[in-house]
Amino acid sequence: MPETPRTADVATSDADLLDQTAIAVRAAGSALRERFGEVVRYQSREELMRALAGNDDTALDILRPRLTRLRPDAGWVEDELDGGALPPGEWWVVDPAEGNVNHLHALPEWAVTATLVRENQPVLTAVHLPLTGETYTALAGAGAHLDGRPLHVSPTADLGLSIVATSQARPDEDEKVVRRVGSSITAMLFDALVVRTAVPATLHLTNVAAGRIDAFWQFAGARADLLPGALLVTEAGGRVSDAQGRPWTPQSESFLAAAPGVHATAVATLSR
Repeated sequence: MPETPRTADVATSDADLLDQTAIAVRAAGSALRERFGEVVRYQSREELMRALAGNDDTALDILRPRLTRLRPDAGWVEDELDGGALPPGEWWVVDPAEGNVNHLHALPEWAVTATLVRENQPVLTAVHLPLTGETYTALAGAGAHLDGRPLHVSPTADLGLSIVATSQARPDEDEKVVRRVGSSITAMLFDALVVRTAVPATLHLTNVAAGRIDAFWQFAGARADLLPGALLVTEAGGRVSDAQGRPWTPQSESFLAAAPGVHATAVATLSR
């Protein structure tokens, strides 16, 4: 559960905050990279959870003090699987090892993310991919960037020519959600050019923001795996909604981020 924040006083500009947040996620990513390379063996769910927690703690030991110094009065969301709206004020929403299971299996798809949320709106985010050295950033109203270069979503206007993606929302998902995911993949297999399915969500969303893929959708989900990408895609010129085309909020039961030219068609496909 999130810890209750005190009243926040903005001590520096959001642009400065973003620069410092990017430095923090890079530092945490370096620590996780030192732990990466061999498959972590575990024989039970308890051993898996301990291994996941070990990575989280390694990154949080760096992120928490640095981000707290930046915004000492901001709240801190402890559970990266939490969803729904936050209380009023400023909050750090952090995923210290996004794609943690991939890290444990020596797969390259993992990242470190930190997002500052103000009155339930993401205002800045930094996503660092330690194995490539890439850092994606977005500042509300100021665009999205990859290592300082502006990002733009795809100009594609034909879903039949599009690469689309989805991911598993969380372990032990409700059966109804699992079946909805399956039917949506089937629908997209008919309508899109290529369908990619993998975790974590954030990396698909960086690809949408960069124009490499054209749409990403997910049912259910948590704040930490959707807020960074939602801001990146929006600031790169994309459209973010729920799967029915309605405005997306952290309380929504579905999520869709797409290039404007394929958004309506993707909604129609997911609504079948």
